Amino acid sequence: MKEYTIREISKLFGLPASTIRYYEDEGILTDVARTASGQRIFTDGHVNRLKTICCFKNTGMTIAELKQFFAYETDESAHLDDILALLRQRRDCATAQIRQLKENYAHVLRKIHYYEDIRESLTDHLPLPRWEDYKERTYDE
Repeated sequence: MKEYTIREISKLFGLPASTIRYYEDEGILTDVARTASGQRIFTDGHVNRLKTICCFKNTGMTIAELKQFFAYETDESAHLDDILALLRQRRDCATAQIRQLKENYAHVLRKIHYYEDIRESLTDHLPLPRWEDYKERTYDE
């Protein structure tokens, strides 16, 4: 079993060490062993737990919801409906985030085309394009 320092975990996940300590203090990153000098020792199990935490946090799950999820996991068979409800909520949030990200991406593409056309108009001494003409356009990139 591989062991990791907090610095290695921090680098692996792109999280400050203070966030990792916070997750431990909040009880969502559990069973962290320590060396004789008090240094935290993380394992592959912690890496897997942090993957879950980061995934759920990225879809908007709160610390309280993470605590609830992990509490449900300790007795999965008794809480399957609760787990599924939480996961379906995360799915719905992720779906909304994807939809919003796609809208944002489309807007960025329209702006790129608009400003490229401004540059071309200035170079060719043509009338400048109007933003209104780009608002509903779609681009594949």
